Amino acid sequence: MSQRIQFARTGGSDVLELVDVTPAAPGQGEVRIANKAVGLNFIDIYVRTGLYPAPAMPSGLGTEGAGVVDAVGEGVSHLTVGDRVAYAQGPLGAYAQMHTLPAAKVVRLPDAIDFETAAASMLKGLTVQYLLRQTFELKGGETILFHAAAGGVGSIACQWANALGVKLIGTVSSQAKADLAMANGAWATINYSEENVVERVRELTNGEMCDVVYDSVGKDTWETSLDCLKPRALMVSFGNASGPVEGVNIGILNKKGSLYVTRPSLNGYADTRERLEAMCEAFFAMLESGKIKIDIANRYPLAEAGKAQDALQSRKTTGSTILLP
Repeated sequence: MSQRIQFARTGGSDVLELVDVTPAAPGQGEVRIANKAVGLNFIDIYVRTGLYPAPAMPSGLGTEGAGVVDAVGEGVSHLTVGDRVAYAQGPLGAYAQMHTLPAAKVVRLPDAIDFETAAASMLKGLTVQYLLRQTFELKGGETILFHAAAGGVGSIACQWANALGVKLIGTVSSQAKADLAMANGAWATINYSEENVVERVRELTNGEMCDVVYDSVGKDTWETSLDCLKPRALMVSFGNASGPVEGVNIGILNKKGSLYVTRPSLNGYADTRERLEAMCEAFFAMLESGKIKIDIANRYPLAEAGKAQDALQSRKTTGSTILLP
């Protein structure tokens, strides 16, 4: 027997249950992972609340983890029992001691990267990889605005942007989070609870504004983000922490300077094994070089997944959070 977190109806964190299950044997092209650590991400809350519907109920939760290959299905040639591995994409069910998933979504973990670091950073690190190196390929010298700069994704983005020679302006909600973002390499920060974001961006850039805005907040910051862009610049909306952006008249992009907008996702970029491997190679190289360090600020036992999600949703956390099965 094994244990996993599941939910039978959508709602608050109280719908999450720790249950005993028989781990699924891997089928054709699948592997079973004995998780050593599991990542916690905002998208897990979207699934729990029904914003992103689960395929069936009751459902497992989570898509990110790291551990050891426990069993291998037929047709799998690149992984063997005992391999140290990590993963960041579905199916749902990573909040568990054992997780069975397609081998094509699993990568070998370099010896220099421990399980907790991998579980805390795979989804966030690959997200930053596609945001900064593919959605808009930053080359150095650009000025960008990154919302939630002290969170798990933001902390990695600050470090990666700094390594590229990019001026990252990060929005935060407190002085402590501003200090953290600056320590991670942000060029400047804006405390949105005390300062007008658009006015501060204008001051910091001498009226030039930003080449790109990366916005994971959603509806609450949509127009503010557009107003921080220079003409013909790019708005990257990659999350819905405050709710989804809805009812948009695309004419506003013309009105605000012939702007571009995109709504990317990890699955849209890591859509083949080859692309996933290349993205992981780039991210792992940043970890191994020490240019990016992962701050695991919060660790919870698997049974306290709901408590961990509540802390994340209330924006009380900094850095990354992991569950320990």
